[in-house]
Amino acid sequence: MTVVEDIKQRIDLVDVVSQTVKLKRTGKNYIGFCPFHSNTRTPAFVVFPDSQSWRCFGQCNEGGDLFGFVMKRDNLDFQEALKQLADKAGVTLKPQTQADKKHDQERDTLIDIMEAAVAFYRQQMLETTPGKKALDYLYKRGLTDETIKTWGLGYAPDSWSLLLDHLLAKGYTRDLILQAGMLSQGDDGRVYDRFRDRLMFPIRGIYGKMAGFGGRVLNPDDVPKYLNSPATDLFDKGRLLYGLDQARATMRAESQAVIVEGYMDVIGLHQAGFTNAVSPMGTALTEAQFHLVKKMTSNIILALDPDAAGQKATLRGLETARKAMDMDEQLDFDSRGLLKIERFLKADIRVTTLPEGKDPDEIVLENPDAWRKIISEAKPVVNHVMDSLSQGQDLADPKVKRSIAEQVLPLIEDVGNTIEREAYRQRLAALLRLDARSLQLKPTTVSHDRRRHNRTQDDGQNVQLKQPFSLGAKNRLLEEFTIKYLLLDPDSLYQMNRSLAGFELNEINLEDFQAGDTKHLFNLVRQSLAQTEYERSDYVEMNLGDDFELPKISSVEADSLSDTQSRLFKDRMRSILRLRKNNVEDRLREIHYLQNETEEKTYSSEEANLLYIDLIETRRKIDQALMSHDSDGNVKVRNVRGVYHSGRRTDGSSKK
Repeated sequence: MTVVEDIKQRIDLVDVVSQTVKLKRTGKNYIGFCPFHSNTRTPAFVVFPDSQSWRCFGQCNEGGDLFGFVMKRDNLDFQEALKQLADKAGVTLKPQTQADKKHDQERDTLIDIMEAAVAFYRQQMLETTPGKKALDYLYKRGLTDETIKTWGLGYAPDSWSLLLDHLLAKGYTRDLILQAGMLSQGDDGRVYDRFRDRLMFPIRGIYGKMAGFGGRVLNPDDVPKYLNSPATDLFDKGRLLYGLDQARATMRAESQAVIVEGYMDVIGLHQAGFTNAVSPMGTALTEAQFHLVKKMTSNIILALDPDAAGQKATLRGLETARKAMDMDEQLDFDSRGLLKIERFLKADIRVTTLPEGKDPDEIVLENPDAWRKIISEAKPVVNHVMDSLSQGQDLADPKVKRSIAEQVLPLIEDVGNTIEREAYRQRLAALLRLDARSLQLKPTTVSHDRRRHNRTQDDGQNVQLKQPFSLGAKNRLLEEFTIKYLLLDPDSLYQMNRSLAGFELNEINLEDFQAGDTKHLFNLVRQSLAQTEYERSDYVEMNLGDDFELPKISSVEADSLSDTQSRLFKDRMRSILRLRKNNVEDRLREIHYLQNETEEKTYSSEEANLLYIDLIETRRKIDQALMSHDSDGNVKVRNVRGVYHSGRRTDGSSKK
């Protein structure tokens, strides 16, 4: 029995939920008002004692087990929830080694060093003559003394060692001060204060612990304008959002997060009462940052600066929103849909446009109602793309119409809801002054003569032309089938890779999976193999998160898990091989489409031929491997629908 299972047996979910929700018994189950969204009319939060699970059938549409509830209720990650529930259940977790204890103590010391730096920078701003210019700057930007204190703002003096000397006097070692990111080191090994003559912004993690600093120049001639802490054990700016520790409660209560560009934007908005704002600290939004926000709310608004850099940042943000789903692929407006992230994370991502030359903190200082109006006018991603592509264009030009339609239609087709999809198509038709019937994206067909003309130099089979860059239902089933057994038996990845190597085929990798959830789960399998602390299956189970659950298998399947000669192993191999073959054929169709159906050629004739040859050779090897594992070459996908996603079976039934 795993630790997780032991805890679940000792703690009743009903008892835990009852501490937060007033439950009423209805038959075998309990019902109440969901604690994660505002609703006082219809109780839609159900606890199922038999399965020790819960689900909101209202606005949230979320569910999970004991751990999922505690994580969501208390804003905890899995390890934090594990510790809390283990204490409650009286379960002893694996004791820390001396190395673990030393590492934790060192991290605590680094945090203490940065807290000491916060106090030092604040004293320098409030009590020294050079620091007055930093304070005056903050007053000029409209900040109050209370706001300055709340956010821990300060001033780094124009000195090479003043902070270092201060921290050494407090008993901290030079090495630890360097590890905390407070010092820089020259090529000669000498160390000096990293931040000099800068306005200082403490950066904290989601629970308020110090992680690093951001420093803004006060002399306009200095560069760079903003300087962050270096990457440390505590500071990874791609996994932090400035202000999240102060914004998370409001995000959850209001069910909305607003992402702005800079530190001052966040602080100004919070001072004005808009306490759901955070910032990615001047970088493109990352997958990890989107997932941080998703813990609090599904409604995300990008409100970035209107200048050229801000517009680019907006697009980068949209790009990353898509990469949270398809992590290894680049944004391409005329190919894969930006809306996949919304479907995968069940999020509503919108974009708002700010007035030219105005930052959010300036807007809200002048007129808070103006900010409310801007947020209320945030557009869905598809509408934003439409408007961005059409801005400044001659919409009477037929070629412009065609270009915009070709880029927007694939996005519209990726919208899951039929009504939304039709509404976007009607809007695009109105924008381009076209009949909506002309904007139906259909598979392209070619005449018999053209098919004959465009035959490839392969095994004589024609490459059928379809709309490229789409993930079919069959591929989805194959992906789920493969992931199901890798989750249950991570070690089988080694066996499958050895089999692939025998046919000169690459190891299984992220490129084999197109859907974001299967990509995520495959990464988890690889992580389980890389760690040594837990049994691999236990590691998978503990790190699946509340959006996934280990699939169930029959006793017959379980007995076959270790038998590499079994039908089960052959099924696994056929699934990954068929998946690869489908991806190769999609790639062939893509090249055919780009070379023969578009005016602009992506590849030269020589490049296209080389790509064809390479892909056809790969397909030949895959076919040989398929024949080896099954003489009839057919893939029989069985029991795929035992995989759970977001608390629902893939066949549409509820998880009970």
